[in-house]
Amino acid sequence: MQPKLLKYILDIESVIEEIEFIKQKTQNNFNNFSKDIILQRAVERDLEIIGEAIRKMIEVNPNIKITASKNIIGLRNIIAHAYDSVESEMLWGIIQKNIPVLADEIRNLKGA
Repeated sequence: MQPKLLKYILDIESVIEEIEFIKQKTQNNFNNFSKDIILQRAVERDLEIIGEAIRKMIEVNPNIKITASKNIIGLRNIIAHAYDSVESEMLWGIIQKNIPVLADEIRNLKGA
């Protein structure tokens, strides 16, 4: 595996761990999450990092298969440029539904 590609994979893994910590900190409860603006901003930043890392992974290897890569990169752009349209419900849905899928895909890429 190319060193750059491995770096991006490790970056994504690290950020996913942070997101899992945030879920634990909120007791995996949306109401707790929605009341804590600092945790919401942390998730926004983590999702930005994931989007940028995936964009760079695809630059290094266009054949990388990440199911929702276009959506992830698009979300990164929304957070960076249209931050006022990001709702806590959307963030919660992403960390509950999409992050576990991404974690599996990243583990598979790392093992390949």
